[in-house]
Amino acid sequence: MTEENRSAWDLCRFIKTLTYFEVFPVLNWVQKLFQGRPENHRNSPNAGRKMGIILVAGATGAVGKRVVKRLLNQGYKVRCLVRDIDKARSILGNECDLVVGDITKPETINSLVMSNIQAVVCCTGVRVQPVEGDTPDRAKYNQGVKFYLPEIVGDTPENVEYNGVKNLVEAAVKYLPNTGEKAIFDFTQSSQELKDIWGALDDVVMGGVSVSNFQILEKTALFAGNVSTASSGGFASVRTKNFSPVIDLSGYAGVRLRVKGDGQRYKIFLRTESIWDGVGYSCSFDTVANTWIDITIPLANLTPVFRAKSVKDCPPIDPSKICSFQLMLSKFEYDGGLNPKFNTGSFTLEIESIKAYGGETFPQFVLVSSAGVTRPGRPGINLDEEPPTVRLNDQLGGILTWKLKGEDSLRASGIPYIIIRPCALTEAVGGKELIFEQGDNIRGEISRNDMAEICVQSLQQPKARNITLEVKEGENNPNSINWEHLFSHLKSDQSEQ
Repeated sequence: MTEENRSAWDLCRFIKTLTYFEVFPVLNWVQKLFQGRPENHRNSPNAGRKMGIILVAGATGAVGKRVVKRLLNQGYKVRCLVRDIDKARSILGNECDLVVGDITKPETINSLVMSNIQAVVCCTGVRVQPVEGDTPDRAKYNQGVKFYLPEIVGDTPENVEYNGVKNLVEAAVKYLPNTGEKAIFDFTQSSQELKDIWGALDDVVMGGVSVSNFQILEKTALFAGNVSTASSGGFASVRTKNFSPVIDLSGYAGVRLRVKGDGQRYKIFLRTESIWDGVGYSCSFDTVANTWIDITIPLANLTPVFRAKSVKDCPPIDPSKICSFQLMLSKFEYDGGLNPKFNTGSFTLEIESIKAYGGETFPQFVLVSSAGVTRPGRPGINLDEEPPTVRLNDQLGGILTWKLKGEDSLRASGIPYIIIRPCALTEAVGGKELIFEQGDNIRGEISRNDMAEICVQSLQQPKARNITLEVKEGENNPNSINWEHLFSHLKSDQSEQ
């Protein structure tokens, strides 16, 4: 299409743009009135949720279902690996994604299960119940009041506690992101949220006639259109709606884009102001025609810009307040300078992902194990003083022995991890002080509620990386828990090797 036949400014598209980005609320009210927009339309994308997906294995178990609930309450996106969708939905509700798989069957731990995961919480375990049977809700097993002689029901400890964990670890190695990275937009996984969040913002708002769109394809997103300098125009862009809540990139060095372009120079904007026409922090990047490349943009290299003019004396970007992203093709660089690689006409920029990089390394695999795993056969152990699982390890198929081998498979994987060994689990409300120890000599009990909270909190603690700990509850009821302090005194497993 030539410059000459693209000279008519489009008022309707101008109004549509302002309406999409809710610049003037009255326009959205009129649109809702006459077009009958659904009441459940999501005006503000929730990209400010914790970035990436947490995969929970053993999600329908007594600890696992509590982990799922806490993750959701804290804003994480949660995917649950389950064997029975209907049963799992009745236990876990509708807020989490459910995928069918079985850790004892490695072929089922595929890309559908593992794609776009940020971390794994493994709460799997063999089914143990009293020899004389139990109620359907496992009341005898859960009550922790009277000791019932236990037995393994179903699969063996070797298959679940070792082979299953090892299978999950090996799959996680292939799919977990590089340490210190967080997915912001993963276009390899199409979703309605991604489709709703990005909209065209072209030079029609300045009187121009350029046209662009943003499409979610099968494994990528496509920013494409036709850019024109007619009618004093010269840029095409796509921008997200304002995030609610904002994205916090504190502690990250920058953003990394995986793109395939057309050889032109584009810009990315990160905005910390929710107003329509405010300052954006920008950086230009070059593409290679028809070639996938990684674009690394340090936050320190972002230039504060207002309408293509750099803003002097503007403070550096506040990474804790990212409220929108924007991609742009413009004839201008900054302060009147021209884009040396700009061409009018059609353009294409394909995007696979936008990630934050250079952050602290947090645990990416949380494994719920058991206190006592190193005690069977340990010299000097008085079995009469040990918990039932230690005394009955051989009768229970070597359950603790296989748990330890499962732990070892995780330690050898190279994944940043935390292995949590709880003492006897109870159905108590919880809220007691937590006592962390190392060396596997601890005895006591801990609420499943508290155990689930530890799993979730450890994902946010860099000092919890590559450690193994045992935990029990104390006597006191603290008003709050200083999680950083709890983990700060523990030694990493590597330091002891």
